Amino acid sequence: MKMRVAVLLAVIAMFCAADAQTCALDGLMSSLTESVASAVLQKVTLSCIDASARGSLANCPAGYKPTGCSCGNACGSWDIRNDQTCHCQCANQDWTAARCCKIAVNYKPGKDVTDVEIPTDLPTNVV
Repeated sequence: MKMRVAVLLAVIAMFCAADAQTCALDGLMSSLTESVASAVLQKVTLSCIDASARGSLANCPAGYKPTGCSCGNACGSWDIRNDQTCHCQCANQDWTAARCCKIAVNYKPGKDVTDVEIPTDLPTNVV
C-alpha cells in the first residue's frame, strides 16, 4: 500500500514539475477519484434476504441490517430496534418480517481488496 501511495505522489509531482504555482490538481484528482471509485464499486454488491418470525419481532442474521419491515394484521406501524430487529408496534401481532441487507465485497483469494488499477491515460493538460 505504501508503494501505491509513493507512485501516486510521483505521478502528481510529474504533472506539477513544470510550474508549481500554476499546477491545478483538480482535473488529475478528479480522474484518479473516478477511476478508484469505479474499480471499488465493481467489487461491491448488495446482498439481501428475508427474515420472519411469529409475534412482533423479527431479527436479521449477523452481518445483515434491516432495511424495511412488514407486519401482520394490517399493522403499518413498525420501527427498527438495536439496528438489528424489526418491531411491529400494533398489539397481538401474528407475524413480523424483515428485509435484511449487507454490503459484500467480492475479491479473488490472495488479492488485496484495495487493489485497483491506476489508469495511464490521465489528462496531461492540467494547468
